[in-house]
Amino acid sequence: MPSVRDIRRRIRSVDNTAKVTNAMSLIAASKMRRAQTAVLEGRPYSVKIQEVISHLVAQPVEDDAGDQPLLAVRPVEKATVLMISPDRGLCGGLHANLNRRVGQFILEQQVPVQAIAVGRKGRDFMTRTNQDLKATFTDLGETPHLIDTQAISHIIIDSYSAGEADEVYLAYTRYVSTMSQEPVIEKLLPIAPAELTSAERAGYIYEP
Repeated sequence: MPSVRDIRRRIRSVDNTAKVTNAMSLIAASKMRRAQTAVLEGRPYSVKIQEVISHLVAQPVEDDAGDQPLLAVRPVEKATVLMISPDRGLCGGLHANLNRRVGQFILEQQVPVQAIAVGRKGRDFMTRTNQDLKATFTDLGETPHLIDTQAISHIIIDSYSAGEADEVYLAYTRYVSTMSQEPVIEKLLPIAPAELTSAERAGYIYEP
């Protein structure tokens, strides 16, 4: 039977563990609130940028302004999916749900699909399932800057412009609420023009 001293030592150990886990919980809650704020405040800008681009693409153009490789619509013989995933685990079913959605998407395609993985979890999934992994980007941090993402955009633009991909899709997890996130796959290229009425059509001057 444990002595009184052993019992007291165990009680102190449990109390210390409780203090540490409570501190970790507070830190995690604070980081979660910051992440939520960043997502909710940045989402309107993202939506508006997509809207502006689709409206610009739908406008009439003159001379050679319409000869843009990212607008070219070709018969689909090859596709690329850009998968954005976490670098680490301990996030519930977030990466498992995204992996499942991306795997299903690839199986549904009638053409070969190359993958670009951003994040270790996506890279590991692509490697584990023997997908055609074109490039991998990891350790971008919680708040990547423009310079951190330029290599990703360059490889996508160059691949599409060179005809190595006829469609490019983006796979990521959309934040809904603290308890709900949904895996989403959206087409990036070719850029789809918006459906405009005659009143919304206007001339734009494109400059280098």
